Amino acid sequence: MNNKTKNLLKYFIQNRILDENSVNKISEQLENSKETLGEILIKNGFFTNEDILLLSIELYKKGFVTIEDVNNNFAIDIMVFLEELAKNLKLDYVDLDSIDIDYRMLSKLPFAQLKKFGALPIKEDEINVFIALMDPMDMNAQEGVQRIFPRKLVKYIIAEPFQIEKYINKAEMSESIKGLIGEIRQEITSSAADNPQESSGILKLIEIILKTTILAGASDIHIEPTENNCIVRGRIDGMLNETFIFDKDIYPPLASRMKLLSNMDIAEKRKPQDGRFSAKILGKEFDFRISTLPILNGESIVIRILDKSKVMIKIEDLGMHQNNYVKFSKAMKAPYGIIFVTGPTGSGKTTTLYAALNAIKNVETKIITVEDPVEYQLNLTQQVQVNQKAGLTFATALKSILRQDPDIIMIGEVRDSETLRIAVQAALTGHLVFSTLHTNDAVSAITRVMDMGIEPYLLSGSLVAIEAQRLVRKLCIHCRVKTTLPQSIFNDIKHYIPENYQFYKQHGCEKCAQTGYKGREMLSEILPISEKMSSMIAKGDGKKEIYDQAVSEGFTDMFQDGVVRAANGITTIDEIIRVAKS
Repeated sequence: MNNKTKNLLKYFIQNRILDENSVNKISEQLENSKETLGEILIKNGFFTNEDILLLSIELYKKGFVTIEDVNNNFAIDIMVFLEELAKNLKLDYVDLDSIDIDYRMLSKLPFAQLKKFGALPIKEDEINVFIALMDPMDMNAQEGVQRIFPRKLVKYIIAEPFQIEKYINKAEMSESIKGLIGEIRQEITSSAADNPQESSGILKLIEIILKTTILAGASDIHIEPTENNCIVRGRIDGMLNETFIFDKDIYPPLASRMKLLSNMDIAEKRKPQDGRFSAKILGKEFDFRISTLPILNGESIVIRILDKSKVMIKIEDLGMHQNNYVKFSKAMKAPYGIIFVTGPTGSGKTTTLYAALNAIKNVETKIITVEDPVEYQLNLTQQVQVNQKAGLTFATALKSILRQDPDIIMIGEVRDSETLRIAVQAALTGHLVFSTLHTNDAVSAITRVMDMGIEPYLLSGSLVAIEAQRLVRKLCIHCRVKTTLPQSIFNDIKHYIPENYQFYKQHGCEKCAQTGYKGREMLSEILPISEKMSSMIAKGDGKKEIYDQAVSEGFTDMFQDGVVRAANGITTIDEIIRVAKS
């Protein structure tokens, strides 16, 4: 029990909220269980859920607890607390992620002072200015903000402190490149604007965007114009995070230069376009695949970052559970048959396939792949890129590949029944085939393939194994904090939890850009097709029967794999439920 909790219990006695005997009983329970103070107060009948919420608001207003303490000690969701606090103070609660903040106002204000007071101006009109404060009860901050806006009526709003801090940091980053933005504006008004190729400021800005997002570990960069701003977001560990926000006038030259880099038509703004360019960033060679899409305020630009070093990952470094790794390695050594890798878009299927091919390639084996597009180049592998315009589809490429005498074939994605049928025939005629499917789990892949028109007896004879996977965000080890699960969630998963466990939750620090997460790890499930299961598939048995048989043979599903990782402090249970709960 920490000092803050002890002080709270003393406060309860001093203010006659609880008597000394009750507090002693609570202290004993806190020492001997992993429940929070709030959970114990409710369990013992001292307070209801509504009472705890009201109590936490009063304690916060008197300065006894912070918003973080409310979350830790009373197990109250921050959003619920803030919404109730806003009602109590007769203020508005705003989710900052759902509004378009006017950053032009921020650029005219003394930024150092705003940061000192933890104040984020949201918008203004002729009379009022609307401010979100990290601590709405801080009178010094309120007085300081009023001095910044002496001629306006300051109206405070309630917002999540984490969101306020995030947007202040974004504004600070944009502030740091103010000089470069000024240089670009000069070029826009000069003759350089007529020829974006001569615009050196835009080139520097593109380099900063690429460098910043790559350093943050992003897989994609999204450049999107809104009504007021141009927003740059990076997909870091599967989640989009804003990295820069510029004024709207920076967007047109930025979009034009991006198109020129990737050999697109800069005059065409009504049709989607695709392109590609390479650049040396931080001493490493990167490929960038770029896509544009016309939207209401201009064009949405998405850049996929292709890091050539990532393709050399070893299969043992993918993060599979040891049992799953053994099963997958055994399946890869099959002389012929199909191995499916399944999961949603962005779940690391291509990385798994490349790792598998890296593990089994040698000079004695002919490996041919069909991909759309070829993202990375592999040694000792013949790679075919699908070209729909030229009539080179997955199916037509596969027909030709079989005449090339391959040993192993990798199909980027089975999209139609024709491709699937050729893949099954190839597996039945002595080839080892790797491919991907979009299904939620391993067992669903069997019924999905049969739904695509493949006869059960053909599938049962060709299927070797199915691997399903997802990627979960890993907790930042520098700032994760211990937590206890709500009883309802704990009861649902207790039969999966190992003996020695400790659950953690995210916090946020400089090392993880205040997200609480850093890096991702794979959750997986492997379904090797045994003789018994093969005969069940041939008979056309349903998903439930096959799943029950798999469990009897030692099958562990993704959710169970995830719960064990959360119990070992690798990720949060919320992340497992988000990604793997079916």
